[in-house]
Amino acid sequence: MRSQLTTREQSRPQLFEELDRCRGYIEPALVHGGGTHDWYDIVSGVCSGHLQLWPTDNGAVVTEIVTYPRKKVCNIFLGGGDKSEIIALHPQIEAWAKENGCLALTISGRKGWIRQLAEKGWKPGLYSVEKELE
Repeated sequence: MRSQLTTREQSRPQLFEELDRCRGYIEPALVHGGGTHDWYDIVSGVCSGHLQLWPTDNGAVVTEIVTYPRKKVCNIFLGGGDKSEIIALHPQIEAWAKENGCLALTISGRKGWIRQLAEKGWKPGLYSVEKELE
């Protein structure tokens, strides 16, 4: 399994090759993302280092570090592909988040993730509701 962090420290051709390979996993997840990002926002964010791409052989996850006034968290906000491979990334993402000063992991996603991540110590936190403004 690939499962290494892809960052801007990779050569540009390698980075774009991996992004292109993972596009089929990430773009469908963007449909459920509330319109906050499109594919080009993800590419730009990964290239700038603001977002992190976690590829697997058959999936990918995108994270971001969010710094609040009193807490720094690693937010997992996109994921697609083989769920078992995505869940297998958990220890690696958790270790990376700790190394980068994060005090928690958060996930923005569908409710189905709660059940799948419970055995890893995840529990429901705050709920988010949304209303589109016209």
